[in-house]
Amino acid sequence: ALLIAVIVGVGAGILAATRRGSVFDAGTMAVALLGVSMPIFWLGLLFQYFFGVWLGWLPISQRVDADLVRGFPAITGLYTIDGLLRGRLDITLNALKHLILPSVALATVPLAIIARMTRSAMLEVLSQDYVRTAWAKGLRDRTVVIRHAFKNALLPVVTVVGLQLGGLLSGAVLTETVFSWPGIGTWILRGIQGRDYPVVQGGVMFVALVFVLVNLLVDLSYALLDPRIRY
Repeated sequence: ALLIAVIVGVGAGILAATRRGSVFDAGTMAVALLGVSMPIFWLGLLFQYFFGVWLGWLPISQRVDADLVRGFPAITGLYTIDGLLRGRLDITLNALKHLILPSVALATVPLAIIARMTRSAMLEVLSQDYVRTAWAKGLRDRTVVIRHAFKNALLPVVTVVGLQLGGLLSGAVLTETVFSWPGIGTWILRGIQGRDYPVVQGGVMFVALVFVLVNLLVDLSYALLDPRIRY
């Protein structure tokens, strides 16, 4: 979900910034605003009905079709990996198919936030004198946008990506419940419902540890992205 949010969000933000005032820019920001406003559980139910029930394109629950893994000797418990290790590509593809809806539903809110932040950061950088100089020198659009503008707009984008991880971890509880997905969110929820305090404490500690480590990595990445911080 985080990978989807970063790739699509950053790409949409860059395109919207370079096409400021266009139909694409207005449409992207409208969709982003709509994505931020939608509750994850409602979005998951909407995806289930539209893509699973109405169109019948994608499965709406569980990690994999039960018939495929009956008697299948799991190694890691992750069917996408176990299918490859056991030479069962059909299981891997089926598990990936089951991943699409929950991943997209979970990625929608951070994707929208990342897109809006990327657009804002890019617009600020594109208005700088050195970028206008690069345009005036006749450099290619891709070179100006990626090498000159995007590199200098990365700091706020990276910060937002790190912060969105916390939202993904908390949103996993709702997403896994809607899609009947046996993950850490479901595990914590069952611990809360059953008043299993060690499970709740362990789950909260794990989420907090991951969140702290990711934000530490984000802070350390600043030195790589901005040479001024190293001095």
